[in-house]
Amino acid sequence: KSVSTTDYKIQRDGVIAALADDEVRDLLLRPGNHVALMIYHWSGADYQGVVVDWREGLGAEDLAAISEMVRDHPRFARNMPTAIGHALEFGRQAMAYAPDCAHHVIDVSGDGRNNDGTTPKHAYEWEDFGNITVNGLAIGGHEADLADYYRSNIIRGPGAFVEVAASPDDFPAVIKRKLVRELAEQVSLLGVRADQGGG
Repeated sequence: KSVSTTDYKIQRDGVIAALADDEVRDLLLRPGNHVALMIYHWSGADYQGVVVDWREGLGAEDLAAISEMVRDHPRFARNMPTAIGHALEFGRQAMAYAPDCAHHVIDVSGDGRNNDGTTPKHAYEWEDFGNITVNGLAIGGHEADLADYYRSNIIRGPGAFVEVAASPDDFPAVIKRKLVRELAEQVSLLGVRADQGGG
């Protein structure tokens, strides 16, 4: 089933807090760091929705506007499955109109295994992900060994990694750590937030 209202709010507010964090903002706004950002929600095979379309040349006003869009964006209905393969394909298609950057990263956050539609393995086999790196943030508390599943099935590309939030309450600290790790490498960042569960 979909994440609870409480867990959803923790994830939403965690992203907002990360964008307001001094270390993250310094990396996003530092002269010479060319960062493009997009955020979308995903759940079942037919449920992917853009929260923030591509933004580049970010400034303080942009970050405030992005945070507001994340705060105000309606969530999908609850009790939906988990379609990670479709979320990855949505991200791959979004890269086709992304700003020109040296590196491209899809950032997958979720609390469950794929249980609907195309699997991540088949998404990678059937479509050309080229030089796109996929990193993961596995949120524990609902399914055992989820981090191992992310490592074996989801991440790909040079330097790909998985960060782990042991429970939804740990998400805010971990999403900040993950963004700092990625932004320190001066990548083009595609953020993926999950409005789903691991049923």
